[in-house]
Amino acid sequence: MSIQLTQEQLDSYRRNGYLVVEGLLDSNEVEGLRTRMREYTHGGRSQERISVQIEPRVQRGELHVDEPGDGIRKIDGLVESDDRFNALGSNGNIISVLEQIIGPDIKMFRNAVLLKPPEVGSAKGMHQDSPYWPIEPMDLCSCWFAFDDATEENGCMAVIPGSHKWGPQPHIDVTDDYVVDPEYYDEADMQLAPVKAGGGLFFHSLLLHYTAPNRSDRWRRAIALSYMSSRSTYTRDGEGPVYHHIQGRTFDGCVR
Repeated sequence: MSIQLTQEQLDSYRRNGYLVVEGLLDSNEVEGLRTRMREYTHGGRSQERISVQIEPRVQRGELHVDEPGDGIRKIDGLVESDDRFNALGSNGNIISVLEQIIGPDIKMFRNAVLLKPPEVGSAKGMHQDSPYWPIEPMDLCSCWFAFDDATEENGCMAVIPGSHKWGPQPHIDVTDDYVVDPEYYDEADMQLAPVKAGGGLFFHSLLLHYTAPNRSDRWRRAIALSYMSSRSTYTRDGEGPVYHHIQGRTFDGCVR
């Protein structure tokens, strides 16, 4: 499986910092992933090898949910621990797009299932990814893959086109979040980026992006698959973790 981007699509990514590519997986594959995810959130599949984050309002007892799985906000580590999600992380269509953006030598920086349960899922404030991450250059690319149709009503991504060219922006602590200081951007420049189930939003790690609360009666489930060139470097003390290898070479002095 592979997808060949047009020059127009590549130019759009370079100019705007993001690109929506539909039809990365077929409906049967997407349904299989939804079923497996439901087993982790509602079906009793062991959570021992993954990391689960609860909605802050649910965690504090400010919001009641009928089932514990309806209060889960985030799951980390499924690509490394689950066969279905491992296959998604190295899916030929996704990797072929990434190769055209960041080159042939690729490692995964992280993966995180991002859940917005109906009328429960909260906003994720405007932010950039790279200021959170100890990787240089700040030129990673994520595929925000949709398990459900992501719409304005249920909290699709919203972006500020071209903001990846601004460099890292100052972030501030707010309740339950860490966001770009609002004085550094104009909300009027924000554009919605809806994605159909089975499609993905590929975006630069310095792109300013935001998701609204889910105010609908439908789930909005996605996974952020974040990749980097194997020529990237780890910026904290020590050798750093051994990252999940996707394809190509590993280089001395670079991420392991």
